[in-house]
Amino acid sequence: MHLPEKFRQQLKTPLGNLILEKNITKENLLKQIPKDSFVITVGDATTERMLSFDLIPSLQIVDGLEKRSKRKPPNDSNISTNLSCNNPAGEITSDSIEIIKQAFKTKPPVRINVIGEEDLLVIPVCIYAPNNSIVLYGQPNEGIVIAQINTETRNKTTKILESMN
Repeated sequence: MHLPEKFRQQLKTPLGNLILEKNITKENLLKQIPKDSFVITVGDATTERMLSFDLIPSLQIVDGLEKRSKRKPPNDSNISTNLSCNNPAGEITSDSIEIIKQAFKTKPPVRINVIGEEDLLVIPVCIYAPNNSIVLYGQPNEGIVIAQINTETRNKTTKILESMN
């Protein structure tokens, strides 16, 4: 499924609260993450930042890239299960959706290693995540977005996914 051009600009609007790069601290992140949340990170830099604060996401989705350049993946010594999927840039594959669903049924912490690009996987993550979930992802050159999974977030991301062909 390819992302229609009309949604590219819409996806630049954060799905949640944007914490500017200069304000990203462990304390500021913890203020916005309710206790006992199922924490999900999408992106290598976001995952690495959380791990640097000794905050271990329940689900980590990484692709070994940052701004489309190869990078060393975040440390995975804390992972219980490693999964992988293929997901080309600008797409969301049915394989990646199935792996995301599987990850939510697996004992955390889980890491999905994406062959391709993980950026758009925020969309199915927001649709299929448990109700007590918080999704963190990078907003390029700005900071980290913290999105709470609720009806509004699910409806918005479902609409985007349904528009993809």
